[in-house]
Amino acid sequence: MATKRYKVVLLGEGRVGKTSILLRYIRNEYDDRQVSTLQASYLDKKLTVDNQNLQLSLWDTAGQERFHALGPIYYRDADGALLVYDITDDESFKKVKTWVKELRRIVGEEIDIVIAGNKIDLKRNIKVTEADAVAYAKSVGATHFYTSAKLNRGLDDVFVDLSKRMLARGASRSKKNKPNAFIADDDEPMAPTASAAPSTEGRSRDGARGNTIQIVDDHRPSRASPHHGSAGPGSAKKSGCC
Repeated sequence: MATKRYKVVLLGEGRVGKTSILLRYIRNEYDDRQVSTLQASYLDKKLTVDNQNLQLSLWDTAGQERFHALGPIYYRDADGALLVYDITDDESFKKVKTWVKELRRIVGEEIDIVIAGNKIDLKRNIKVTEADAVAYAKSVGATHFYTSAKLNRGLDDVFVDLSKRMLARGASRSKKNKPNAFIADDDEPMAPTASAAPSTEGRSRDGARGNTIQIVDDHRPSRASPHHGSAGPGSAKKSGCC
C-alpha cells in the first residue's frame, strides 16, 4: 500500500516543550535538561490511521523571537501544524494566537491545526483555563489537547487527531479535483522543503530519518549543534522543560 506523506510543523515560543514532545513521541526519550532549539530539523514518524499508512515529516522550529521571521520558510507548504503552549505561561498561549494568524495569512485555510497545552504535569500552576483554550481552538477551526512530554501523556492523541484531519482534507481535495497529499512508496525519502543553511541528514537509533537545518544565532557561535542532542556550541540550557 502506498504511503501518504504529510509535512507537519511544530510552532510555539521557546521553552514550551516542542522538542521534548517530538523526541518523546518518536523515540520515547525525555530529558528535563533539553537545550533550546537553535536550528530547524525534522524527523519522520510512520503510523497507520484508519487503515491508511502515513509518514509524518515533523519539523521542530526555534521558538525564540529573533527567529520568528524565519518561520514562513518552514511552514509555507505544511499540511498540518501543532501549536504548543505552556499551561503555566499565559504569554505563550497569547503567542499561539499570533502563530495562527500568521499561518492563515501565509498558508490560508488549507492547513489543519492542533493546539497542545503542554506540561500538564504542572497543572497545579496552570494559568490558562481549559474553557478559554478550548473556546479559542474551536473559534479557529482547531482542536485542543493537553500533553506532557515528561509523563508521555496525550501525544498519540494529538498526532492521530491531526492525521485524521489531514486525511479528511485530502479526501475532500480529491473530490474537488485538487492536488492531494504527496503519495510515495514506503522507502522513498522525502526531500527537505526548505534550506536556511547547509544541512545534515541521517537516521536515529530507531531508524527514523531526520534532517537538520541550522539557524544562525547572532548572539552565539554559528557552529551547528548536535541534532536534538546534548548541549554544544550554539545551544542554551532551558529549564522547566515539559
